[in-house]
Amino acid sequence: MGLTSFFSLFSNDLAIDLGTANTCVYVHGKGIVVNEPSIVAINKVTGRVEAVGKEAKQMLGRTPGNIIAIKPMKDGVIADFEVTEKMLAYFIKKAHNRTVLVRPRIVVGVPSEITQVEKRAVKDSAYRAKASEVHLVEEAMAAAIGAGMPITEPSGNMIIDVGGGTTDIAVISLAGIVYSKAVRVAGNEMDEAIIQYIKKTHNLLIGERTAEQVKMQIGSAYPLEETLSIEIKGRHLIEGVPKIITITDSEVREALAGPLNVIVDAVRVALERTPPELSADIVDRGIVLTGGGSLLKNLDKRLREETGLPLAMAEDPLSSVVLGAGKMLSEFSLLRKISID
Repeated sequence: MGLTSFFSLFSNDLAIDLGTANTCVYVHGKGIVVNEPSIVAINKVTGRVEAVGKEAKQMLGRTPGNIIAIKPMKDGVIADFEVTEKMLAYFIKKAHNRTVLVRPRIVVGVPSEITQVEKRAVKDSAYRAKASEVHLVEEAMAAAIGAGMPITEPSGNMIIDVGGGTTDIAVISLAGIVYSKAVRVAGNEMDEAIIQYIKKTHNLLIGERTAEQVKMQIGSAYPLEETLSIEIKGRHLIEGVPKIITITDSEVREALAGPLNVIVDAVRVALERTPPELSADIVDRGIVLTGGGSLLKNLDKRLREETGLPLAMAEDPLSSVVLGAGKMLSEFSLLRKISID
């Protein structure tokens, strides 16, 4: 057994999908070891991290004055540098079962329209969290690889990755991105739209966790076969007391109309900007839909109606990006081709 294979056994390289809503960590040779909400609860008095991930999510909108629950990522990029760094360090430690000696190589997925400054921030966070090398790859590219699309062939592949903060749309051929567009409308915008709609039509204030539950349980992008309804609890604005109301899927669909139109328009623009040879490929192959936001009921149906093209859901929409980034850990030649620096 050669020395190199000996080292690869103990390889601790990581792929990270640093998402607005969830962060996933993939360990080379082990698979996905962390998949938790990108939320950190911090004690304002001591500055200590009280909780990260799932535990911190439970605290959203429920914290006493001295503890704040922060979402350090906004629109797919780092909004709070220090907190992101703490969160990354925590997840990396968790992925390695607290081994202190390791300095992993890390591949991180970032939105396609990320600025130089934002790239710098992601890299610095990872280096401070003790990485030995950091490689950035575009999320759309990583998602396409993770979804098993044949991206190195000379033919057009179109992917739509609906995340928490951004929707990334890309046309890929020969391991390169021919066209990409990121719109900052995705899962979080949908939650926000539900909050606003319920406030306006029912005078009821609900929190973001409740809005997310409504979206996941009865939200849809295209009429459903049977009507669904859900009871929601919140604070009534006029009476000032907690109240329960029931809303139906058609109301939620109305609430989601705004953000969905933005996504549909972006897809249309992408198709208009695609070179004709690649358009021909997309007609044959169709579009692949991935990302947590793509789990919205009937989103695939709606896009099929709007574009007239075949649409397929990726096998594991929530983890396509991190799986794709993880594949690059073992294929360094591919990584060199597509990492952006």
